[in-house]
Amino acid sequence: MKNLQNKIYNGSLTLLTDLYQITMAYGYWKSQMTEREAVFNLFFRKNPFNGGYTIAGGLSYAIDFLENFHFDDSDIAYLATLTGADGKPLFEQGFLDYLAQMHFTCDVDAIPEGTVVFPQEPLLRIKGPLIQGQLVETALLNIINFQSLIATKAARVCQAANGEPVLEFGLRRAQGIDGGLAASRAAYIGGCTATSNVLAGKLFDIPVRGTHAHSWVMSFPDEKTAFNAYAKAMPNNCVFLVDTYDTLEGVKHAIEVGKELKAQGYHLAGIRLDSGDLAYLSIKARQMLDDAGFIDTNIVASNDLDENIVTSLKQQEAKVNVWGIGTKLVTAFDQPALGGVYKITAIKNEHGQWDYKLKLSEQAIKISNPGLLQVQRFYDDDGLCAADMIYDEESFHPEQQQQATIVDPLDLTRRKIVHVESKHLLLLKPIFKNGRKCYESPDIHSIRAYAKQQLETLHPTIRRFTNPHQYPVGLEKGLYELKTNLILKLRHLA
Repeated sequence: MKNLQNKIYNGSLTLLTDLYQITMAYGYWKSQMTEREAVFNLFFRKNPFNGGYTIAGGLSYAIDFLENFHFDDSDIAYLATLTGADGKPLFEQGFLDYLAQMHFTCDVDAIPEGTVVFPQEPLLRIKGPLIQGQLVETALLNIINFQSLIATKAARVCQAANGEPVLEFGLRRAQGIDGGLAASRAAYIGGCTATSNVLAGKLFDIPVRGTHAHSWVMSFPDEKTAFNAYAKAMPNNCVFLVDTYDTLEGVKHAIEVGKELKAQGYHLAGIRLDSGDLAYLSIKARQMLDDAGFIDTNIVASNDLDENIVTSLKQQEAKVNVWGIGTKLVTAFDQPALGGVYKITAIKNEHGQWDYKLKLSEQAIKISNPGLLQVQRFYDDDGLCAADMIYDEESFHPEQQQQATIVDPLDLTRRKIVHVESKHLLLLKPIFKNGRKCYESPDIHSIRAYAKQQLETLHPTIRRFTNPHQYPVGLEKGLYELKTNLILKLRHLA
């Protein structure tokens, strides 16, 4: 995917940020701190939907944003118009000149899209000039938070569908153009088979699917005439929406038109149920279709479905075998945001040495982790994920250890010993080096396949919807002790 943003927008997206990022950047410039090297980490604190895992998404978007990161002439001209409370320019011309000449020069490491990830783990690590790490914060959070959230929701819905196709139908209910496109992409990564979003199909190479709406049926004198007209226009794409008037009568009409299609050498691909008792109606419809010889005709269900309703319909032995999921997928019902955050974790002092930083809080979950963080994932003998260790690359070198102890940062009594020589994987991969991309994003189909494989490495107790098992993620013991000492120092207790 090349220059994605330029396919959708014209010009720079660098001002896709909060004003305080630019005012802080101005403060760094005034304080002569712009080039001081710093490390930022992007992570989230809780899995969404009360689930046991999250699917990392949005990295390709983030790469495209960073590759095109620059302030163009129109950006600089706009910033020059901003004023402070006194009515005078908010920024000096020298600062604006600095921004106009600035190019992205950071190192970026990230967890690839489609990877299963967990709270507190850095999804992205940015190392480079302080001002640059600050200015990219908002856009990266916007991109990664949303697409990870939707990819996770899609994975849950697909899990509930138990291998049956899930079609993403949510564009008309999505949160604007950006939300619609990003949601279609992320939903496909999470496991959806296709989308109704034609622009997403064009931009991202996602399969597109669709038939007709109630308005088609209502445009004709009666339902049978409408189905006949559609079959004549599109005999190779006949999935009839049968609930405009009377659902079971609609099924009868679909069967009648299906017989005419069969006589012409075509196939009735499916019927769609969009209202009513989907379990009862699908069972009756399946019986009617089978009795008429249409045993291969699909029954598609829609109507505000999510993973919980799909699970319930399965338990009721509904005969649906294709699922159209719209509003509750693209809006991530019932959790509208992932809640990812972006924190500075280290900054070099005037002597060129790293000073580790953390954000303190009365809530343990909101205390950030310091250091130049990396994540190592360990696997058991069956190839399942066993534990993730977050460690500081400057002070801990796994290749020099035989074993390590990881500590739950929210409960120091929860500890796990991991054997470093066992099968493992470093999760953060180099993406940019000195501002130059050194990573080639896989195509979207490969990312989707990888996400599916990743989910298969999780124990079923972690994937379940109700009270999932908590996957072991912890800080390497030395990092945990470093963090504790920093907390004590900041609280003036050490």
